[in-house]
Amino acid sequence: MSETITIASRYNGPPGSGNGGYSAGILAVSTDFTSPVVQLRAPPPLDTALDLVSVDGGFEARLGDQLVMAVEPSAPLPEPPIAPDPSVAIKGRDHFVSAEDHAFPSCFVCGPHRAEGDGLRIFTGPLSGFDGVGDIWTPDESLADADGIVLPEIIWSALDCPGAFAVGFSEAPMVLAQITAEIYDRPRAGEALTVIGWEKYHDGRKHGAGTAIYRADGQCLAQSNQLWIELKPKTA
Repeated sequence: MSETITIASRYNGPPGSGNGGYSAGILAVSTDFTSPVVQLRAPPPLDTALDLVSVDGGFEARLGDQLVMAVEPSAPLPEPPIAPDPSVAIKGRDHFVSAEDHAFPSCFVCGPHRAEGDGLRIFTGPLSGFDGVGDIWTPDESLADADGIVLPEIIWSALDCPGAFAVGFSEAPMVLAQITAEIYDRPRAGEALTVIGWEKYHDGRKHGAGTAIYRADGQCLAQSNQLWIELKPKTA
């Protein structure tokens, strides 16, 4: 395991900090855990080396004395829903929030201000006949390794924001607090994939969600379980 991790500025979520899924993925792929659960305890800084510290059962990413993230093994996730047909999933973006109403329009994953080939541009919206949100995502070549296979931390990224939109991000901005993810197979760049998110529970400002990524034939490539924390309204 390396001694540090760094989140490059390309992979931002909210302004000035790392996208939660990408940041968690960078930490998780540094381990050999099959079902890693990552807690995000502070906004991950960009272009800044975080020290990796071994703790009982897992690892922590720290900036000096500040705990930024922690990872440990988790129990396997339950079976995800059956994927909606790609012809249905692609219509989700027709109902995605407008750029003007998006809380973080430059987010690496779901930001409409990101250019093609730069951000993931996953625009999950409500779907007919499916209790959740979805979209079709085609990974760019810049997101793959030398063999053309999408990097695992990018898959973690793609699993992130659809969960927020499944539990109400459009109405109430929120940030990722915890994510457990499993990757079963990694796709090639250029492959059209179905990405979905669904709600699990609501408890005050806490919201639980699940997400998954599928091939066109319905094979589940990866899934996650998430905890989102709704941001407190700004006071005047």
